Amino acid sequence: MNHQESAAPGPAVPEAVGGDPLSGHPFFVRLARAGQRLREVDRRHPWILDTAVVAVVFLVFCLPDLVHGDGDRGPREHRIVFTELPVPAMLALQAGLVLPLLWRRRRPTAAFAVVMAVFVLQWSIGAALRADVALLVALYSLALHGRLRDLAWACAAVALGMAVVAVRVSSAVSVWDGLFFLFAAVTAAVALGIAVRVRRAQLAGLRERAARLEVERDQRSRLAAATERTRVAREMHDIVGHNLSVIITLADGGAYAAEASPERGREALVLIGDAGRQALGELRRMLGVLRERGGGGPELAPQPGITDIDGLCARMRAAGPRIAYRSEGELDGLDRGVQLMAYRIVQEALTNSLKHAGRETRARVTVAVDGDRLRVRVDDSGPPGRAAGPRPGGEGHGIAGMRERAALYGGTVVAGPAGGGWSVVADLDLSPVPDAAGLPDAAGLSNGAGLPGGAGGPA
Repeated sequence: MNHQESAAPGPAVPEAVGGDPLSGHPFFVRLARAGQRLREVDRRHPWILDTAVVAVVFLVFCLPDLVHGDGDRGPREHRIVFTELPVPAMLALQAGLVLPLLWRRRRPTAAFAVVMAVFVLQWSIGAALRADVALLVALYSLALHGRLRDLAWACAAVALGMAVVAVRVSSAVSVWDGLFFLFAAVTAAVALGIAVRVRRAQLAGLRERAARLEVERDQRSRLAAATERTRVAREMHDIVGHNLSVIITLADGGAYAAEASPERGREALVLIGDAGRQALGELRRMLGVLRERGGGGPELAPQPGITDIDGLCARMRAAGPRIAYRSEGELDGLDRGVQLMAYRIVQEALTNSLKHAGRETRARVTVAVDGDRLRVRVDDSGPPGRAAGPRPGGEGHGIAGMRERAALYGGTVVAGPAGGGWSVVADLDLSPVPDAAGLPDAAGLSNGAGLPGGAGGPA
């Protein structure tokens, strides 16, 4: 694996973090930006930093040995005599110590092993080189990029090597003092590598969490959009489907009666116009809520409730069916969302009766409150002269929409043949919901205006 010593690009440097005045100081801001640019260059060209590290180690630690070549170091009374190497041998050992650092990020274990071997060889012949600092760099890189299980044996090997060095310089420095300073340098290299490694792991975790939260946010947005489309489709079905069924029935009846009774034909046209205007008004209100306009909000009107079921039945009677409507209990105090739900269920049931049972059917509509339950029942007598049975097209989207509406209030809808006709029975729960704000339309149901979301139209 190609390990790189750079972190992924982070967000812009803030002016101050946690109220620390130093974090917003121009010097630290410029320093952070320079570090970010350096990391970006290292991500594109990682060999540049590896070569730069080797070049710095050579110039600072190898070149002085080549220029001075002094094998006697320290004060004259504590002089330590090292083996003086010829320049070719010195260059070979320096190359063995420094060049493996080119692979310290890609192959940290192998690079450390080579540096450690050259280090042991060098001290076994009694030579001392400033380039031994490469061992600390290799150990730091192993702690940062390598496997942690390799770090254990690497530290043990370094400890043995440092013990040899401490014994070799014991003529000038006590063994324990030498071990203390050597082990301090080794500990600093390992601790620095582990600290940087932990910091990068934390940053990687934060970036992963941020990416995951962004994905979840996008998923929630798509889910909300899909839910909103479902609401709009359901409202369109309620508005357009009902009114078009009435208009088509009136148009058919008016065309049939036009020759025999012109007045009835004229009355049918007037009713068609009224039904069309009502549908157009409801569509305008819904589209006005959905449309985002720069100036002023859309003109909103209350959504229909239980008190509007009388008018609904009157419009349906004009199309031919004989409808009896009865209500029981305290209905006016019901939540606007519940009232709209009951109205839409009655509207869908009567529309299906008109569509499938025809103009000659008889229907009974009952809306009753019984304790914490609201029951809505619509029965029709079916088409004259035909037995009850499954209606063409099955339940379709209308019955499914009624069930989804009732499910928001813990209710159920049962629809099927009954007594020669068709029956739709809805049972809704009126008990308080502990977390009403969690309902999809909780905000909109309270105002009863417009459509989906803030429209009072339950999904």
